[in-house]
Amino acid sequence: MTGKWFKTHSDRSLQTAWNCIQLGALALPLFPNLGAIAIFVAVITTLKHRYQQILNLPKIRGLLGLAGLLLLTVIFAENPVDAILGTANFIPYFIVFAALAIVLENLAQLRWLSWLLILPGIPIVILGLGQQFLGWSGIEILHSVIGWVLAPGGNPPGRMASVFMYANILAAYLVIVFALALGLLVAELGLITDINPDKNRLLNNVNPGFFLVIAATTTIFSGLGLIVTNSRNAWVVAVCISLAYAIYLGWNWLLGLVGVVVAAVLGAAFAPSPIRDGLRVIIPGYFWQRLTDENFDRPLETLRITQWRFTWEMTRQRPMTGWGLRNFTPVYEAQMNVWMGHPHSLPLMMMAEVGIPITIAFWAGVGWVLLDGVKLMKAGSLTKGDRLVLFSYIVAFGACVLFNLVDVTIFDFRVNLLGWLLLAGIYGVTKN
Repeated sequence: MTGKWFKTHSDRSLQTAWNCIQLGALALPLFPNLGAIAIFVAVITTLKHRYQQILNLPKIRGLLGLAGLLLLTVIFAENPVDAILGTANFIPYFIVFAALAIVLENLAQLRWLSWLLILPGIPIVILGLGQQFLGWSGIEILHSVIGWVLAPGGNPPGRMASVFMYANILAAYLVIVFALALGLLVAELGLITDINPDKNRLLNNVNPGFFLVIAATTTIFSGLGLIVTNSRNAWVVAVCISLAYAIYLGWNWLLGLVGVVVAAVLGAAFAPSPIRDGLRVIIPGYFWQRLTDENFDRPLETLRITQWRFTWEMTRQRPMTGWGLRNFTPVYEAQMNVWMGHPHSLPLMMMAEVGIPITIAFWAGVGWVLLDGVKLMKAGSLTKGDRLVLFSYIVAFGACVLFNLVDVTIFDFRVNLLGWLLLAGIYGVTKN
């Protein structure tokens, strides 16, 4: 299965795992069942051949220790059954991270995976636009097979969700696609020199202009999709991604342009009159009305600030052990009489549910991997093209982190898995 459709791996014993990672990356967003099976086979195959090597890595041993601590919190949980179920959002992904980091060993692989990861973005946005504006609902008989349902009009109504369960989850996926597509677009436009085109392409016998079109189209479509999700969080993250690339390329004019646009939108939303009134003539109401939330009448119990204050109070009461994973929801419902699936902040949720020490350990481990990635990116041993690839992965994963500061996406296995894949890629190249 290698050659035209699958790239070869330097280690023949890992070829099957590498093939499955490529298939999984391409299939996961649109065909989650197939993608999950492919990644599962990749993990099992890698563990079979490299379990001893995996156990010898300090960061992996740290993850195993963290997994043990997460299991220990079940003992102190308010609802132990919910807590043990909640470990499924963490511990299996630790194993995936460990295995994939062994297979992903160089930046040529990450560049290849970037193409595979962005390709589903175009059909996903097309399906979402059809859902939103044409009332598409998909083929019902195929829903259980492909693993998703199109809700006509979006979910919640008026917000594009496409093949994901909720608009915010689609937004989290699209910020990853947007970040990676921008990196590929920069490369295809020749804005970064010394990139070997043969390493940069999905199929070597296809006209190079095709890849420029794919990168540009995916960037545009993912940006448009982020707008239609109506996610304020995603808009902010997309702006941060754009600023990161502008700084990386030294494009001060783009920094200024983004700054002017952001200031104008914020002014239309929050500036005093008459400045606000003048800007509202220029800026579409779609943006500033969403920022002010004036079209929504939200009960106090459903506001993010209320949830965050509640999680902080939970943390204050049990700072060391927490209340147990997935225990925010029943505790919040018991006191506020409102069901809320999560508190819209992953760090705050973790502090409330597993305690401050484990939360710090978790984020310190993630930060350690990212710091190694930044150090490698600054090293003189990388070409400009390879540095761009690593930068795009750091930006894409950083976008996931930013998104989860005011939301929680780990309950969607596709977005969660993609996040761990990005981090595994960064760790895989830095450990070598």
